[in-house]
Amino acid sequence: MSKWNMIINVGRCENCHNCVIANRDEHVGNDFPGYAAPAAAVGDSPIRILRRTQGSAPMVETTYLPVMCNHCDDAPCIRRAGDAIRKRDDGIVIIDPVKSRGRKDIVRSCPYGAIVWNEEQQVPQTWFFDAHLLDQGWQQPRCQQVCPTNVFEAVKLDDAAMEKKAEKEGLKVLKPNLATKPRIWYRGLERWETCFIGGSVSAECAGVVDCVQGAEVTLSQGGKRLAKATTNEFGDFAFDGFPGDGSTYRVEVSHANGRVWRDCVLSESIYLGELRLVRPGATDAPGGPDAR
Repeated sequence: MSKWNMIINVGRCENCHNCVIANRDEHVGNDFPGYAAPAAAVGDSPIRILRRTQGSAPMVETTYLPVMCNHCDDAPCIRRAGDAIRKRDDGIVIIDPVKSRGRKDIVRSCPYGAIVWNEEQQVPQTWFFDAHLLDQGWQQPRCQQVCPTNVFEAVKLDDAAMEKKAEKEGLKVLKPNLATKPRIWYRGLERWETCFIGGSVSAECAGVVDCVQGAEVTLSQGGKRLAKATTNEFGDFAFDGFPGDGSTYRVEVSHANGRVWRDCVLSESIYLGELRLVRPGATDAPGGPDAR
């Protein structure tokens, strides 16, 4: 049977909050019996935009991550709530607005923090995929309709087809170690989960310091080369997709104007700053060829 899934394209989100606003416009003050009680005008939103800022000036990267109910196939909230939450045949999780009344404990059952408490109605609520619209024949939830950068992509496939699509396109889920079998997938999640190492290469020629284009930069660990890059017209380079687990890496730069190296420990994305090339034979520059 075909079931609903949502694919979120990480890197396309620009923090416009259209999805959040549209969700509140759809639900604040509007009662949808069987689906949800009216959402509160004041309070947490079931759709949130998380922000991660990496690096330091001038090499800074900001990533926004939309998060909401994952509509898990093995949902901890269902195990906690009993018949107050149901899983539909099409994969959508619905918190019953009547049976869940007063059940604040359901909010704490979600390991993703995707359930909010409606103080006005005394009910837990979440993003229920706008199932009330899909049941009327709509093909997209509100968040997808209003997104100007095509962050959201709702797809309805059987489980085997969805798994095949996820494998082919490199889709991932949040916190896979929880084994909750989410139906919210992320494309490009490594941008959120991994780190980069960057820097700027310069050299002094005829008394003038300038950036160096075309310098060869290698990244290694324990003597093993991991990646290679070439500096751009601003002398900048970056290696991305590495875990921030406290590992030590070595960056080595080579060019006709000289060489330089730096060691760094990667726990968060790091900008190494200016790496000034040193000509062979120089002994007074840290990180130069004779400083090893």
